[in-house]
Amino acid sequence: MINRLPAWVEYGAFLLALLAGTVNAVGLLGFQHQSVSHLSGTATLLGSELLSGSSASWHLVGVLVSFLLGACLSGMIIPQGRLRLGRHYEVLLLLEALLLGLACYLLQQGYIAGHYLASAACGLQNAFATTYSGAIVRTTHVTGIFTDLGIMLGAAIRGETFDKRKALLFVLIIFGFIGGGVLGASLFPLYGFQTLLFPAGLCVLLAILYHQVLIRQPR
Repeated sequence: MINRLPAWVEYGAFLLALLAGTVNAVGLLGFQHQSVSHLSGTATLLGSELLSGSSASWHLVGVLVSFLLGACLSGMIIPQGRLRLGRHYEVLLLLEALLLGLACYLLQQGYIAGHYLASAACGLQNAFATTYSGAIVRTTHVTGIFTDLGIMLGAAIRGETFDKRKALLFVLIIFGFIGGGVLGASLFPLYGFQTLLFPAGLCVLLAILYHQVLIRQPR
């Protein structure tokens, strides 16, 4: 049950949503108003570009495929499903940091491949999908979070028990993602694509903190 999860789960989910929101803000401001932390808008844009015969279609395909490859990399390293202490989440976080750092470098040099690496980083993080009390929680977009929260509220109005712990987790993810958008929008005019170094650094910090949690657990 979600009530048995340690408090660091909420903190980690908030920080992951924060860094995803930051990356997405950089995408919206620096990648021609294109989201990279989720693909619904990109897929729709690809459909419209295909209809018009635009050469941008191949770039959009590249973003979609990169996201897929990032998720594939996560699936190769971590079995999907319920959160389980001891799995090597720190490896994925360090890989995400590496992808974001390389994306920053390439984008500063004017290489479009930086877009693909940023998308792959988000795909990798989105594949962290963890089951909390029957709900699938992702930290790179909030559509599902709002949907699940709405379902919970509707069920509570109908008379069912309201899971406050799960609601708190969802609210933290929402505020984390929005806060990341604010942070990214604030930093991008000052630092440009170097803004990606903030979420990259946050990934490294989270990897270190998770490792500390692991080594302190009783064997």
